[in-house]
Amino acid sequence: MKNSIIGLKDLRENTEGYINKIKKGRSFVVVKKSKPVFKITPVDEWGDEGIWETVVDFTEIDPKGVPVGKVRKALSDLKER
Repeated sequence: MKNSIIGLKDLRENTEGYINKIKKGRSFVVVKKSKPVFKITPVDEWGDEGIWETVVDFTEIDPKGVPVGKVRKALSDLKER
């Protein structure tokens, strides 16, 4: 699929819109001052569809989020076992 060229400022101002387009398979080359800076592509283009898995969904623990200190402590406790 052909890459579309977008400006960095446009990406910052319309991030959610571009995320939705990327989820649908679009790719973008992002430019700053008319020079390419990076490329955004959907993850499945890398051939890793299905490899990612959710290990922990912190929103199930607390919908407002979990403080990083609690996460670090839980990971530290696991390491000590």
